[in-house]
Amino acid sequence: MDVEKILSMVDHTLLSQSASFEEIKALCDEGIKYKTASVCIPMSYVRRAKEYVGDRLKICTVIGFPNGYVTENVKCFEATEAVAEGADEIDMVINIGDVKNGDFDKIIKEIKAVKKACCGKVLKVIIETCFLTESEKIRMCQVVSESGADFIKTSTGFGTGGATAEDIKLFAENVSENVKIKAAGGISSLEDAQLFISLGASRLGTSRIVKIVKGMGDVNGVY
Repeated sequence: MDVEKILSMVDHTLLSQSASFEEIKALCDEGIKYKTASVCIPMSYVRRAKEYVGDRLKICTVIGFPNGYVTENVKCFEATEAVAEGADEIDMVINIGDVKNGDFDKIIKEIKAVKKACCGKVLKVIIETCFLTESEKIRMCQVVSESGADFIKTSTGFGTGGATAEDIKLFAENVSENVKIKAAGGISSLEDAQLFISLGASRLGTSRIVKIVKGMGDVNGVY
């Protein structure tokens, strides 16, 4: 797989608590230059970033992040606000406690409500695989498939672990055809990226791939 194809699947990410707008602008510049799928940034910068990039780049943001344990109403408000600010894509975190309580109907209800609040924008559901058992991951594949969300996503990058090949394979085996897969957290090489894509991921949440490509210099005379 060529580097351009990998870059087209990257949500180029900066979610650091200390991120400045100058850093967000630089991230956007890289996203435009390297033709990434989007940039994923804090909601507080969404409006300014969207004004900066216009239609040249999709803006993704996160809600219920990173712990997921705010209420459904709060997540819906965040989603509504994110769309109003100009977000094209929303990555939400589920309430892990609901998984541990076996309250899957509540999770489905929450995701459906957030999807409605997204007003047609892409919704990715982060299930934070590092905290779940295999059976819980499989059940969450079913939940996300039933919910109407667009993607299931492995990780926030703020948990105890990120994407693994085993989890992407498990997702691919258990989600419905209408649900896409986003691998996030710990993607540190082009080889990692290619492996996750080969196993079924169609998005990659990472800051490192663009850095690697920048270090390579021109790729096929394009960059």
